[in-house]
Amino acid sequence: MQISSVRDILTELKDLGIENPANIYYQLSPEELISQTIARGQGRLTDSGALAVNTGEFTGRSPKDKFIVKDEGTAKTVNWNDFNQPFEAAHFDKLFSKLTTYLKDKQVWVRDCYACADPAYRVNIRVITETPWANLFAYNMFLRPSEEEADHMDAEWTVIQAPGFFADPKTDGTRQHNFSLVNFAKR
Repeated sequence: MQISSVRDILTELKDLGIENPANIYYQLSPEELISQTIARGQGRLTDSGALAVNTGEFTGRSPKDKFIVKDEGTAKTVNWNDFNQPFEAAHFDKLFSKLTTYLKDKQVWVRDCYACADPAYRVNIRVITETPWANLFAYNMFLRPSEEEADHMDAEWTVIQAPGFFADPKTDGTRQHNFSLVNFAKR
């Protein structure tokens, strides 16, 4: 396992419900993530040197599969419509449990990062991915803390990417097996 020398990532993942991951790759460099992506057959380098990946069945935005947990805090503050669809908190808890159980014994890539350069508005984010290329996406998308900052930062939000996990619309409250789900209360 490649993990921080200071953080106890294994315990932190267990606290989320992700138990016994086969491997934890923490804060890998772009070169390592690209190499792992290619080695796993999940992508290739283009003629220009860029990494190209096949994201699978769903290659673009899927607004009808995006949900927000409707609760006391969001009921009157979210503009509910076709792309801000309400989701029951009880369904969230069950689906989150199924998702974290799915990640048991899987390799996971963990990245601690943040949004907003201004310290007064900074939001610490932990991204947990099932693929190295998605972790590379997070590396490029968010701001990167120093190694010392990453060793001591606490996530305010957790983002989990698991394209191999399929929801069951009949029992999970989703429209189909793919979904994007935000819970402002649990972050």
